[in-house]
Amino acid sequence: MNINQIAKLAGVSPATVSRYLNNGYLSEEKRQAIAKVIDETGYIPSTQAQTLRTKKTKIIGVIIPKIDSDSISQVVAGIGEVLNEKGYKMLLANTDNHDEKEIEFINTFKQNIVDGIILLGTTLTPKHKKVLKDLTIPYVVLGQQTDISTCIFHDDYTAAYELTDYIINKGHKNIGYIGVTEKDIAVGVNRRKGFLDALEKHNIKLPAKLIKTGSFYMDNGYENAKALLSQNKNIDAILCATDTIALGAIKYLNENKIKIPGDIAVAGFGESKSSSILSPSLTTVHFYYRDCGIEGATFLLDKIAKPDIPDKAMKLGFEIIKNQSV
Repeated sequence: MNINQIAKLAGVSPATVSRYLNNGYLSEEKRQAIAKVIDETGYIPSTQAQTLRTKKTKIIGVIIPKIDSDSISQVVAGIGEVLNEKGYKMLLANTDNHDEKEIEFINTFKQNIVDGIILLGTTLTPKHKKVLKDLTIPYVVLGQQTDISTCIFHDDYTAAYELTDYIINKGHKNIGYIGVTEKDIAVGVNRRKGFLDALEKHNIKLPAKLIKTGSFYMDNGYENAKALLSQNKNIDAILCATDTIALGAIKYLNENKIKIPGDIAVAGFGESKSSSILSPSLTTVHFYYRDCGIEGATFLLDKIAKPDIPDKAMKLGFEIIKNQSV
């Protein structure tokens, strides 16, 4: 079965079938006729032939820092929603939070394997910026603000500021903070700065020993909750840079019979699935991760269709979810 045979059965020209397969404009009547024949015959177009003809692979490379993350899965779901609707496929690359792997995947993807790249990066080093600037295919950056390309990012600073303000207004003054390395600007720098600025607003001076950093994983929360309490028995709240880190802190507190929020309040960021089923439920920040994926994928496809459209920076909002842990 080929395009000519499909065209004959559908009562249209081969050029019309070609437009259908490449998502070109068609009347609804012709579109339905072709779709009916393809459905009945089980016709599958040759990907190689389409690529040679259009110079497009209809594949988008998506680079993610880790795969076992609620926030990342929501972003990827948003990307997939747009790509599926537009007839594109997703090629997913997981870096396990290794910076060099991100650069490796960018260099691999640029060899005519994909039509565009979506980078969910945790860092944008000078190496990253150089390899991205050298790209000849469109790309977007999600989750981090940058001036070298279109980026869709979250208001991490204001979210941390307002969440800290809420914790303080609930009566907590001796607050510990568990964050991540400052290599990550969004989570590592902006959330920490929002936290510190809110403390300053309330004239609360925080000893340096009450700020801890580590990985994005639960063991960071567990080990640093232990360290915080060993250094200051008067802590009455712990703010964690992510829900995953908060889960680690909660695990330590529960094991040591420390009541939440009676003895110590705990809060995080991300509104993960586990945050609402915990008892007590976790106070956290809802970011619009799925919308981030949708916006990023939509703009990338627009850029593929119209390379001259200007880049943009879009900052998404947030919502504080006031649950029982504060």
